[in-house]
Amino acid sequence: MKHLLTLIALFCWMTTVRAQNEKPFVIPELKEWKGGKGTFTLDSQTRIVYENEQLADMARALAADCQALLGLHPEVTNAKAKDGDIRLSLRKDAQMPHEGYRMAIGKQVIVSAPEAVGVYWGTRSLLQMAEQSDQRALPCGSIKDFPDYAVRGFMIDCGRKFIPLEFLQDYVKIMSYYKMNTFQIHLNDNAFPRFYQWDWNKTYSAFRLESDTYPGLTAQDGWYSKQEFIDLQILAENHFVDIIPEIDAPAHSLAFTHYLPEIGSQKYGMDHLDLFNPKTYTFMEGLFKEYLEGEQPVFRGKRVHIGTDEYSNKEQEVVEKFRYFTDHFIRYVEGFGKQACVWGALTHAKGETPVKSENVVMSAWYNGYADPKEMIRQGYDLISVPDGWLYIVPAAGYYYDYLNTQKLYEQWTPAHIGKEVFEEKHPSILGGMFAVWNDHAGNGISTKDIHDRTYPAIQTLAVKMWTGAAPTVPYTAFNDQRRRLSEAPGVNQAGRLSGSFSQQEVRPGETLPLREVGYGYTVSFDLDGEREVPGTELFRSPSAVFYLSDPIKGMMGYARDGYLFTFPYSVKKEKVQVKVEGDNRSTRLFINDRLVEEKVIRKQFISPKDSMKLVPTLVFPLEKAGQFKSRITNLNIRQ
Repeated sequence: MKHLLTLIALFCWMTTVRAQNEKPFVIPELKEWKGGKGTFTLDSQTRIVYENEQLADMARALAADCQALLGLHPEVTNAKAKDGDIRLSLRKDAQMPHEGYRMAIGKQVIVSAPEAVGVYWGTRSLLQMAEQSDQRALPCGSIKDFPDYAVRGFMIDCGRKFIPLEFLQDYVKIMSYYKMNTFQIHLNDNAFPRFYQWDWNKTYSAFRLESDTYPGLTAQDGWYSKQEFIDLQILAENHFVDIIPEIDAPAHSLAFTHYLPEIGSQKYGMDHLDLFNPKTYTFMEGLFKEYLEGEQPVFRGKRVHIGTDEYSNKEQEVVEKFRYFTDHFIRYVEGFGKQACVWGALTHAKGETPVKSENVVMSAWYNGYADPKEMIRQGYDLISVPDGWLYIVPAAGYYYDYLNTQKLYEQWTPAHIGKEVFEEKHPSILGGMFAVWNDHAGNGISTKDIHDRTYPAIQTLAVKMWTGAAPTVPYTAFNDQRRRLSEAPGVNQAGRLSGSFSQQEVRPGETLPLREVGYGYTVSFDLDGEREVPGTELFRSPSAVFYLSDPIKGMMGYARDGYLFTFPYSVKKEKVQVKVEGDNRSTRLFINDRLVEEKVIRKQFISPKDSMKLVPTLVFPLEKAGQFKSRITNLNIRQ
């Protein structure tokens, strides 16, 4: 009898354990979860209740996110909460670290934190849980979640390739959805002279921000007005993302010497500023001042990155001057109330000239340039950006084209800087960041290609920058489950479709319900052709145009990011079936199921010794039909 009672008790205990909800999948993984029983379902009666006036705008933003992501239109109120509501609350919590939050899911969902940022991160977890359920159901239970690292970032090179403002805006939202909080925007840089006959005057360079101090400095092939950049930062602030603007000098500075050649170095190359010329300092001070001065400066955030990497160290006199330049501009931006950020270079530029370290943030990217142990000893706070782990250089053949997300997920944390491994949550390591460098200017890479590389990296590194602990979800399961999440509410840079799409006929000038379709697509239609004038569009979106007759040769083709690609086929007065297929490596045109051409990534030779890959990919545009004379029927789209 005693044995039977023991078995019954064990069975009851196992039944109770099994009834407890398992930890839900979100990115980054929840720190602490205590499972309950049952679910909370968001429905048409769900309200969003804010208990503190400081959270009113956040509540309204959450309602908009619910509409974009879940198709719900919740009422926003500060009335007393009832069952079925979501409550947002600021509450004192001495045990909660900065950015942390609690969530209790039962008859209500209560998201609470000592600070608004914590409540906001809690709403991101809530949305991720809801969007994975067809019934918009959340598992009942309680959550305590907080980051181990304060800086969880991404840096994008806008200097060598112009990145449209809309892309940056979407990336603020994507990063925010995955609790990434630091977005570094590299505003100037230049290509390599070997691709331009070793002629500095011909070598591509760009500075992307509007300048009144130096009219003509701003790149004309893509730039941001001051107001656009201010508005981008305001958007980021509303999503609890810090933007770090970077003006890179005294290397990577060809845009400045193209504008004012006399400040360029004849000895080390015109991408180096002449550190012995007083006009160099006057120029750079004027540039920083334009964006830092006044009560409402263009650079709104607490940090500004001043560059300072990869300058020549062949002569000690130059090294000392480089160190002087670095110290000078650290103190200069501090004079405007900003915290200075620099690239790690002071092991490469070892010398006697003192460089300020107190309250200075260093991007630790390569230990040969800045030994992280020594930099910590000198007093720098580090952001872990190890190039051998975290550098993407699209289609260049070095570093990574796509990051090794499995290796990162299983092995890396911000405590790993190159081969040095520090204790987790080391007080001098603020966090981590990964980077996209568009070194090969002119290689055809599109912003969609950049997104194809960075989005999986963001999802993976969001996990590893939030916590130094090993994930409990195996990589294969993580990699499968991450694909089920949206990029962010209202964001679909990848052009993902849910199901297929078809339309009996497309009429000239018509607006379609789809903006675009991303890699892995097939677009087919019947074409009752008429001769079209050059420049006749079939479809366009903000990112691309597909031509029935391209503007140059009158061939079928497409344009995006300033590149035009054409197929050896022109529309005639005939009836044909057209099919276009595209992925992240190639774009293919078929006429009557016969392959006309497959455009693949290929080498283009700049000189007998130098080549660069050309990337001909296309995320197919669909938003707006052109003014064509031909008849388009039986449009079918699948992915």
